[in-house]
This record gives sequence, structure tokens and C-alpha cells, in this order.
Amino acid sequence: MDIKMNQIFTVEKTFTNDEVIQFGEISGDQGVHHVEPDEHGRLMVQGLLTATLATKIGGEMNYIARKMTNEFIRPVYTGDTITCEVTIVDISEEEKFQRIELISSFKNQKNKEVLIGNSYGIIRKSE
Repeated sequence: MDIKMNQIFTVEKTFTNDEVIQFGEISGDQGVHHVEPDEHGRLMVQGLLTATLATKIGGEMNYIARKMTNEFIRPVYTGDTITCEVTIVDISEEEKFQRIELISSFKNQKNKEVLIGNSYGIIRKSE
């Protein structure tokens, strides 16, 4: 995949109760808010499950993260539709790989930011 400075990638997902339960089983993050529905029948989505939207984009680029920082701003609940926008803010060329810096913004269906993050990593060059 050919990438460019300021290129933006977007992915959208609506989380389900089953996904939150499954992620809790895999990760061990089974806080009461992730396993017992609130008065509206919703579960709070684990922050790291929300953050996986950016990893989908990274996987499509064959990006290998070396450092990730996330700030969890407001809760996400099952039934919320989250849009993740990842922007390439820096690229530097090395002999065998590109160093990449990304920033990400996650917004819910009300256009409220729920998570922001940045990541540094590499994309290996084909040999």
C-alpha cells in the first residue's frame, strides 16, 4: 500500500453486547460495567476494544506499532456507532522500512469525541 503524508483512513463500527462479552473473556477485563447491562440494556465497551478500530487500519497498511498512547475521553456503550479516523502525520524513509507517526480520533454517532490517540511504528519495505 502506498501511503502519503496527511492521508486519512476511516473505519466505522457499532459494538454489540456479544463482542463486549467475548473481548472481556479474552482480555480478562470483566469489570461489572462490561458484564452487567445498564438500565437501557447496554454494556460499556472496553476502552481497548474501542481502540481496536485503529488496529484494523494499521493491519491494512501492514503497520507494526512500536508505541501507542490513548486518551479515553468518554464512555462507549453497545449500540453506539464509532467512527475512527487515522491520519498519517509523519513519514521518514529508512533503508528497510518507513517510520510512521499516526494520530487517531474516535467519535460516536453524536459526533462526540470518545477517544484520541497517537502511534509510532514502521512499515517494512518489500524486498
